[in-house]
Amino acid sequence: MTTTEWITDIALLLVVFRQLRESRLDVMSFLLPLGIVGFVVHRYLTTVPTDGNDLVLVMTLVTIGAALGIAGGLYTRVRAVGEDVLVKAGAVAAVLWVLGMGSRMTFQLWSEHGGADEIARFSVAHAITSDQAWVAAFVLMALTEVVTRLATVYLRSRLVLSAVGHRTATVAEFGSAI
Repeated sequence: MTTTEWITDIALLLVVFRQLRESRLDVMSFLLPLGIVGFVVHRYLTTVPTDGNDLVLVMTLVTIGAALGIAGGLYTRVRAVGEDVLVKAGAVAAVLWVLGMGSRMTFQLWSEHGGADEIARFSVAHAITSDQAWVAAFVLMALTEVVTRLATVYLRSRLVLSAVGHRTATVAEFGSAI
């Protein structure tokens, strides 16, 4: 792994620690994880291979990312205090985040330190045509996990505010108010 890959993977893992303390839901709550995963997508996602079972691999990992993201969003405490929404990732949300981000890092380390032959055999046996299919699958898994978690938390924040009688703000109003 390159230094950039280490920094990016560790940054994505550390995002969870920022979320373990209760904080106001604001634009940075969205921009930080989206910025990091956006960098990863821009840097590593050059194509999404469609030969053989490449799309099956990609969609399988995207589905896992969505499940982890939605569950992480559901296990994040969301509450209204006055006009503000406060969020705090619970233990389950933190474990799910580390599981998703850590699995990608572990796979990458394993592929570079002894697992390449097993991955190649698995790929041939399951008609996965290139290493780019694995890259696309894991990058899109990360993107999906981040986006679905943030969307779940955002939707829950709107529900919490509407439940306590606040007017539900639009996405544009939410961003400009901060």
